[in-house]
Amino acid sequence: MHRIVSFTTLAAALLLMLLPVSLQAQETALPADDQAQAAEVQAVEEEPMTETAEEAVPAEAGQEGSFDVKNYIFGHIGDSYEWHITTINGKSIAIPLPVIVHSRTSGWHIFMSNRLEHGESHQGLRIATEGKNEGKIVEDTAEGEVRPFDISITKNVLGLFINCALLVVLVLLTSRWYRRHDVLNEAPTGLTGVMEMLIMMVTNDIIKEGVGKDYEKYAPYLLTAFFFIFINNLMGIVPFFPGGANITGNIAITLTLALCTFLAVNLFGNKHYYKDIFWPEVPTWLKVPMPLMPLIEVIGMFTKPFSLMVRLFANILAGHIMLLGVIAVIFLTAKLGPVLNGSMSVIAVLFGVFMDILELLVAFLQAYVFTMLSSVFIGLSRQEPAEEKE
Repeated sequence: MHRIVSFTTLAAALLLMLLPVSLQAQETALPADDQAQAAEVQAVEEEPMTETAEEAVPAEAGQEGSFDVKNYIFGHIGDSYEWHITTINGKSIAIPLPVIVHSRTSGWHIFMSNRLEHGESHQGLRIATEGKNEGKIVEDTAEGEVRPFDISITKNVLGLFINCALLVVLVLLTSRWYRRHDVLNEAPTGLTGVMEMLIMMVTNDIIKEGVGKDYEKYAPYLLTAFFFIFINNLMGIVPFFPGGANITGNIAITLTLALCTFLAVNLFGNKHYYKDIFWPEVPTWLKVPMPLMPLIEVIGMFTKPFSLMVRLFANILAGHIMLLGVIAVIFLTAKLGPVLNGSMSVIAVLFGVFMDILELLVAFLQAYVFTMLSSVFIGLSRQEPAEEKE
């Protein structure tokens, strides 16, 4: 356990130390040409920006203008209505995704996102390029810019579907091996062997130790949470389709996972758990007339899942930002000459490989920590009162 905590602390420290480096590189690399900036702003006002953040990055890298690190990084870690693959000779290659929205004035609209490319409007809908709805589908009405009810299949949603399908396939393949082989006479190998090792490790070392009695009831959820987080973390590191979607770095995903743990803890907690919350074994003056300790315990009911949500979200998001920041060094030094750019590119590539290896460790650790803490929280809600000594 101490090793796991040490590894987590080391990974977090590295990410926090490297973040100011990339931000400083961004500030020093951007030129302060007021006239060029004014011309760009005027061009944007005259003609709405038509490229998404991911499409604009390669084009900016090849122009004489500045390289926008902010758009580059947040364009990759953010969600979008298409899955950008690459850019060849200035032409963006992307997979259009289904747009499914409901307008208060015209009802349902279903079409592919390529109809909204280059700032175009389709059926009265468009993608906002500025303001609070930037990057989102909006509808222009008499009341102004309005957001319709949006359940579109975005990049993160498609990535979530793909990763879940991959997880189901892995589980079914493992199950098929056990149906076709005698486990008493033959040991599993390959993918089945890896899956068995992970399942046994999570069950025996995390779930059984954390939950305690009746741990089998919670094993399906906790195993699902572990493999769901682990698979999505790994696929988020893959730089090409179908990988690269920032699933566990999305606060909505981590919120849902934390909410599941919150429900498992509080719906199945025993009476001793609630007694410790509303009438803990502390001096009476801490409970009446001012319920100080019960108030603290009630707040703790919500801070535990909140910490699960923020820990997973922040660690994965920070890892993606750091890796993209390292890659951005190649483009930031493009104007500094071939010698400096070449040397910095070599350093960036080597450091990027190191960051990828570190991300593999973080991908496993975050799944491990989330499952371990969820098991501990569930176990605390199932504790029995200590038996009195004879």
